[in-house]
Amino acid sequence: MSPRELVILGTASAVPTRQRNHNGYFLRWGRSGVLFDPGEGTQRQMSHAGISAHDINQVCITHFHGDHCLGLPGIIQRIARDGVPHEVTVAYPAAGEQYYQRLRWASEFHPTDRIRPHPLEGAEPAGFGEPRMSALPLVHSTPVYGYRIAEPDGVHMHAEELAAIGVTGPRVGRLKQQGHLKLESGRIIELEDFSTPRRGASLAFVMDTGWCDNAIALAREADTLVIEATFLSAEEDIAARYRHLTARQAGRIAALAGARRLVLTHFSQRYGLGGMQAFEDEARGEFDGPIHIARDLDVIAL
Repeated sequence: MSPRELVILGTASAVPTRQRNHNGYFLRWGRSGVLFDPGEGTQRQMSHAGISAHDINQVCITHFHGDHCLGLPGIIQRIARDGVPHEVTVAYPAAGEQYYQRLRWASEFHPTDRIRPHPLEGAEPAGFGEPRMSALPLVHSTPVYGYRIAEPDGVHMHAEELAAIGVTGPRVGRLKQQGHLKLESGRIIELEDFSTPRRGASLAFVMDTGWCDNAIALAREADTLVIEATFLSAEEDIAARYRHLTARQAGRIAALAGARRLVLTHFSQRYGLGGMQAFEDEARGEFDGPIHIARDLDVIAL
């Protein structure tokens, strides 16, 4: 099976630091790759992480604040320069079309026709792109979207048990598709007796938002929730003013949504690496599942 992993390219919020690059997250989802919110320096972080332009199938921009999008011109030009042969979908809030166009054509280069813009308006629960991505609007000082990838539920077939009664190859597929299968003996077997339900994998990406219902909806029963935790609770008033989340609020969203794992990121420059335990402690007060405090170039297996 192809790997599934989240590569953290940057964890800073508005201002990068010596330890934190601007935002950037690469989701390797089997044979597909999704680049979220490429801030400045994303190309260089990709080279450190061993990610090439050819690995990118989608780019998802949550909003057009610079720390979430100023790396996009370089990514698009790298896709052109490296001759990426497949289409690359770029999703972004339609309200920021002028900013997308400026970033898309930020400087002179030999253009590529592989880029497919996908402006977002309203909710997009049906999804787009490959892998299939849905999107919901969040609440910030500018139009912003959160994203969710979720596989459909499936079943794990009991191949050895089926082989023991002579069901192999294409007949296993027919049983899975039809829900039952008639054997040569006349016996009818049922799918539920030779399979185990398998819940589809899911990941939610919630960046730059104040508290809102859609953040919880995106995170609903997600295997992994990647979410901003710009501030600690001591700065809750500042977080509310600028429509950001604290670590405690991020933990509460994860708990209310029933998420299984929490990844905190997008930290204000006021916090050094030595003080990150406080973020976990605050989130732990609300959420009792695994918590990962993201650092640049972390690789998180999914």
